[in-house]
Amino acid sequence: MPAPERVPSRSLTATELVTFLAEGRLTVRGRIRGASNAVLYCTVAHEGEEVTCVYKPVAGERPLWDFPDGTLAQREVAAYEISEATGWGLIPPTVLRDGPYGEGMCQLWIETAAEDNGPDGPDADGRPPLLALVEDEEPGEGWKAVAFAETEEGGRALLVHADDPRLRRLAVLDAVINNGDRKGGHLLPASDGRLYGIDHGVTFNADDKLRTLLWGWAGEPLTAEAVEVVDRLGAALAPGTALVTRLAELITAAEIAALRGRVEALRVSGKHPEPSGEWPSIPWPPV
Repeated sequence: MPAPERVPSRSLTATELVTFLAEGRLTVRGRIRGASNAVLYCTVAHEGEEVTCVYKPVAGERPLWDFPDGTLAQREVAAYEISEATGWGLIPPTVLRDGPYGEGMCQLWIETAAEDNGPDGPDADGRPPLLALVEDEEPGEGWKAVAFAETEEGGRALLVHADDPRLRRLAVLDAVINNGDRKGGHLLPASDGRLYGIDHGVTFNADDKLRTLLWGWAGEPLTAEAVEVVDRLGAALAPGTALVTRLAELITAAEIAALRGRVEALRVSGKHPEPSGEWPSIPWPPV
């Protein structure tokens, strides 16, 4: 039997990739170290073709005090569904499926443009970094301030992120899904210029859990594009819609109600949310 042909993800639509990931033969190739939960690097073969992916089995999830056990994989899929509903495509195609270690989340692997540099270094095409630490008291042109941080030498530096429309879309998505863990390492600049967010297991809590490095637009008006997306999401989350039916398979009714509430709050305020002060606003470690 000939080996499957490796296909670049850009040759398939998101819908085709979802089918590919859900129905293909999943083979574990290795484990990604450093993650708090089990993260496996895999290939998935389907109809003579093959793509690479990440598989996170539910059995490998570490219990959390503020999220029900065994629900992180479903939350990752729910985040993908919301991302697709925005039309922005900010999260790689993601499915819930059975695998070698039981049910888990399976997500397309994204080849980044900055394998060696990370989000705080220029990508292969020389684009500026997404995050940086600067010694100035104010961010320079093209940057947004997040918070002051203590350096290893005991000094103080200002953490900034790029004033980048791709990041701004992610900031809106995070506010909608109540992302409790938007770290720098969860930002993947792809070689085609797109930016993806990954690791959305701690999302959709009914309580405010928003923790992110993307606070630079806090309190500022949403862009016209974001206002349109928020309005569209509000309609898509009306009771009985296809999106709500799908989300009901993944998160609780109370969490869906809270999701509607966050979207409505964005619609009414027309602004990016600000830290509540009742919960740490920046994840740890931040990268």
